[in-house]
Amino acid sequence: MKTKMNLIPKKWTALAIGLFLIGMESLLAQSHSYNTDESTIALEGYSPVSYIDQGMAQLGKKSFKATYDGLTYFFANLEQQTKFQSNPKKYIPQYGGWCAYAVSLGYKYRPNPKSFRIVDDKLYLFTVNVEAEFVKAWEKEGQDKHIAQGDKNWKTLEKFKTF
Repeated sequence: MKTKMNLIPKKWTALAIGLFLIGMESLLAQSHSYNTDESTIALEGYSPVSYIDQGMAQLGKKSFKATYDGLTYFFANLEQQTKFQSNPKKYIPQYGGWCAYAVSLGYKYRPNPKSFRIVDDKLYLFTVNVEAEFVKAWEKEGQDKHIAQGDKNWKTLEKFKTF
């Protein structure tokens, strides 16, 4: 026969495990799945402001950085860093930085940061591999169609399902 004294350590152990798991979940929580590795450096170090404001992929510098939603972004200069910090949502890539064409088809593929398009002041990135340049297919098939489908898919894609 078990006494109450034997049950107390089990209750405390279960409580401690539960609190630990809740704490880990909040540490790992982000608003969505982002295309990044363990370093949490967004866009492989390219400046999101350079894409939007200058229409070019430009590597940022470690001396100009900002954190947003758990990711670190690098910038070419202090002016870019300040612009980003005042309105980060304007500069972050669509679909968490995943390939826009793949998201429109229901997948998450890692893009090449040099393959991108700016549409309505929004940054879309694309995969480039030996089989295809996804940005060309996206444009040929109709970017508006792919953006609409990508927006719809992005709401339901599994958080960490990647290819």
